[in-house]
Amino acid sequence: MVLPLRLIPRLAAAAAAAARFPPAAPSCAPRPVLRRAGSLRPALAMAYGAGSGADRRLLFRQLFEKESSTYTYLLADVADPDKPAVLIDPVDRTVDRDLNLIKELGLKLVYAMNTHVHADHVTGTGLIKTKLPGVKSVISKASGAKADHFVDHGDKIYFGNLFLEVRATPGHTAGCVTYVTGDADGQPSPRMAFTGDALIIRACGRTDFQGGSPDLLYQSVHSQIFTLPKDTLLYPAHDYKGFTVSTVEEEVAYNARLTKDKETFKTIMENLNLSYPKMIDVAVPANLVCGIQDPPTNI
Repeated sequence: MVLPLRLIPRLAAAAAAAARFPPAAPSCAPRPVLRRAGSLRPALAMAYGAGSGADRRLLFRQLFEKESSTYTYLLADVADPDKPAVLIDPVDRTVDRDLNLIKELGLKLVYAMNTHVHADHVTGTGLIKTKLPGVKSVISKASGAKADHFVDHGDKIYFGNLFLEVRATPGHTAGCVTYVTGDADGQPSPRMAFTGDALIIRACGRTDFQGGSPDLLYQSVHSQIFTLPKDTLLYPAHDYKGFTVSTVEEEVAYNARLTKDKETFKTIMENLNLSYPKMIDVAVPANLVCGIQDPPTNI
């Protein structure tokens, strides 16, 4: 079935995610291009060139919510007359900011998407749907959460003539996915991957709750993220050290956890001794129902 703006069912050929591992990093390590934010993280990040030509089809913004150190990402096809847009990992506290930006830029928000069921903040998708009833929420089928559309590995989410490919990257939670810009003509170059908590810059998400598994996370990152082109830009759902973006090449070389062999990685993850997430008892139940809560100001 074809959904609005062509949310296409998964391709059979893509459903079998090969657990392939990239070759070891070369002895000549890549020069980092990872960008660190200044003391104030800008709400507006950049417009992005699409493909190899001068056409600036993709409008891209990276936004930040300081309480949970969460990044929200806005992407739109500004070459399309309707300027359709998607919002990845919105936060309830910053919904008004995000919707105001979308209005200022003259965009039409069509999808509010989550990479997984978050435990450290309440998603903004529920609030967005009350303010913009035409917007549809998106999350992975494996998450077990409610949404308008459920995605699986290999699905493509279209907004205008641009699309995001869905890659299943479980391990932080059982339902984590990474959204990757397309690899066809007219799509952004270099590619961009929105990794949620599966991979954060120089680290990764914890694996000790919500069906997490260090073994599965290691396999997911190495087979679904590290196999992307080395210049692919990696945008995580969180950052706690002031970083904004990395690349596949950098993380393959410098990630403090995921550069280790699998057994060492599992030992690291099983001995993090992290505290119980302070928002989990509020956030997870709300996020399982698309972020609906009453009232949001009490959270």
